Amino acid sequence: MVWFSLFFTLGVWYLQQQAALPVLPAYWPIAAALLLLPRQNGRLLVIARHAALLIGAALLGFCYAAWIAQHRLSDQLSAEWQGKNIVLTGIVAEMPRLHERGLRFQFDVESVQTVGAHVPRHIQLATYDGDSKEPLKMSAGQRWQLTVRLKQPHGSSNPYNFDFEAWALERNIRAIGYVYARGDNKMLSEQTSSPAYLVQRLRETIRTHFRKTLSDAPYTGVLTALAIGDQSGISQSDWQLFTRTGVNHLMSISGLHITMLAGLVFAAVYWLWRRSIRLTLWFPARKAAALAGILAALFYTLVSGFEVPAQRTLYMLVTIGLMLMLSRNVSPSQLLAYALMVVLLADPWAVLSPGFWLSFGAVALIFYVTANRLRRQHWLREYGKVQWAMMIGLIPPLLALFQQLSLVSPLANAFAIPLVSFIVVPLTLLGTLPPFEWMLYVAHEAMTLCMYLLHLLDKLPYVVWSQHAPPAWTILAGIGGALWLLSPRGFPMRWLGSLLLLPMFLVAPERPAAGGARLVVFDVGQGLSVAVQTHAHALLYDTGPDFSGEADSGNRILLPALRGMGILHLDTLVLSHDDVDHIGGTESVLSGIPVTNVISSLPDTHPKLQLAAHNEACFDGQSWEWDGVRFEMLSPAKLQTPLYPQHDNERSCILRISTGRHSVLLAGDAERLAESRLTRLHPQELRTTFLLVPHHGSKSSSSPAFVDAVHPRYAMFTAGYLNRFGHPKDEVVERYRAAGSEILRSDEDGAVDIRMDARDFRIERYRTTHARYWQQNRINSGAAEP
Repeated sequence: MVWFSLFFTLGVWYLQQQAALPVLPAYWPIAAALLLLPRQNGRLLVIARHAALLIGAALLGFCYAAWIAQHRLSDQLSAEWQGKNIVLTGIVAEMPRLHERGLRFQFDVESVQTVGAHVPRHIQLATYDGDSKEPLKMSAGQRWQLTVRLKQPHGSSNPYNFDFEAWALERNIRAIGYVYARGDNKMLSEQTSSPAYLVQRLRETIRTHFRKTLSDAPYTGVLTALAIGDQSGISQSDWQLFTRTGVNHLMSISGLHITMLAGLVFAAVYWLWRRSIRLTLWFPARKAAALAGILAALFYTLVSGFEVPAQRTLYMLVTIGLMLMLSRNVSPSQLLAYALMVVLLADPWAVLSPGFWLSFGAVALIFYVTANRLRRQHWLREYGKVQWAMMIGLIPPLLALFQQLSLVSPLANAFAIPLVSFIVVPLTLLGTLPPFEWMLYVAHEAMTLCMYLLHLLDKLPYVVWSQHAPPAWTILAGIGGALWLLSPRGFPMRWLGSLLLLPMFLVAPERPAAGGARLVVFDVGQGLSVAVQTHAHALLYDTGPDFSGEADSGNRILLPALRGMGILHLDTLVLSHDDVDHIGGTESVLSGIPVTNVISSLPDTHPKLQLAAHNEACFDGQSWEWDGVRFEMLSPAKLQTPLYPQHDNERSCILRISTGRHSVLLAGDAERLAESRLTRLHPQELRTTFLLVPHHGSKSSSSPAFVDAVHPRYAMFTAGYLNRFGHPKDEVVERYRAAGSEILRSDEDGAVDIRMDARDFRIERYRTTHARYWQQNRINSGAAEP
């Protein structure tokens, strides 16, 4: 069973790496034939049959995942209805959550009134308060008639980043959009009788109860997250603390909390049940306790919102509980194998989640260091051994998934796990009941103590280790080394395992050779950011947009990507001009990675520059050379005159990067006056291999004279998917196409990776090199944003 489940998992994982779904009828018979081979005598025949079974298991996993994916993808929003008004009726499927301008919630569609429109059954919507006189007030379970504008799920596509489209597919969200404020939006009924919606209504009641009881207490959001899974009340600074100290897994309804609650209920029921002879004779105490534990885990998972990570834990616990109730005596490895199969049958996309690998890896490590060991130890020593195993054994997956490690995580988890799991969570759950609301104050005080200790750890000089993304072979070697290092006492030369861990740290990504450069134009939506790397230096041009109060391109896209690329220090940060879609992530970048120098057209007193160690103005004539690569600033003029416009776009820092006969021109948001100045003063420098088209392809830029002067081989537009500005404009795109340029777009191609030197110039489109079957690559007219 163990090997069968592992190969089944391999087949599911392989399917999720495909650019297109396979044609299934040809594969099902092969899988069936391999799995149903008759038993044979003879050693070689037995080996061959086992090999066929494993191949059949992998093929079965591949086919099953493809079948589920085809079924889910069949319900989608058609391209022609993107951005158009659609009137529909349905139910608010979850507790609405606050965002910076309104509410965000999932919606179950019951009927569509707009003739000819098909809307998927499950969608995600947002409201925007500023668009209507009276903000819509919604609650879970209410039936509404809404006028909406939708689009297909589409996220940014960058290396080492979160895949929103895969996330939406896993949760069966087949369209996203917003409520059109000027439509005929009205509530049809207050609530429905469906149990699923009643649970959501209960969650909303608990959240209101918490906010009323604790008011503005600093960690109300944390307790709310621990009770019902709503993390919207946790501040970005608190999340950063949890991540740096390695306890972020505790601050949501994690598998650990569900397991702890189920274990506590199991122990309590088992202890009480055994004291009744009648009950024990009627139903064994162990089985009654297992049933009670499963029900407790189910209730907690439902109240938490039935999120996918919690579902995985529930499936694992149900599997364990069923084994106990069926009186099956199975080994820990078989138990884990059964749970693995159940999770993947329920959710084939689980293999794409870091939580899947970390949760199963952590459980496997606990079994590895505790099960089948000859000598039992004191519980405190056992706990220390498990913490040591977590620290060593999770190094490979953490470096592979996040490229960073918390160095204080073992110490932080040593006190945070018992404090949060055994004190904060039980008291918080009891505090949901009105007679015991006073327990919320005790839980908050315990959480305050935990936060105080975490802040003390965070002040230590070395808290987090950050590095490049290790090559795949070093991860496999590191896993082997960790298992060797954690092997039982008496295993020969356990210390050699540490040597197998070293390649993950020592084998760095290949840097450009002297005279060469690598540029990555990130897909940040409606905005701009470009990383430039030479042999020994790195530069970042702009930092993309600010998405909300605490989420921006810097912390969501740029820092993970730069870390994965091996860029842990920026020699220069260029901020082209004062537009939020170009400098929105600046504070996150400056606080998250060392930056030697900032060059910008911003005034010295600008708030974005307050974290900069050193800054200077960009101006025409500014130049430098790194490792044989030349950098030249072509605009703005050093001295502004009354005749020269002061508009931010026209003052963009325009940077030319050249490696001999190949060059890249980063034009910011330059408009026609700046373009005219460039064609007049720099006619020779303008001709380029790759142009980052100014101002995202708007009508106010890319004049015919400028396009003729630049005459790029590649012209790239950075624009958000179906953005409200309509960028890039069709006539501008055609102007570059008529000039013979190959057109690239961040909304179609994702991030673009450029490698150039004196002889060669190569580009890679991330949505092409990392294509997946769930991605939406079609660009259609219309807008789906307010």
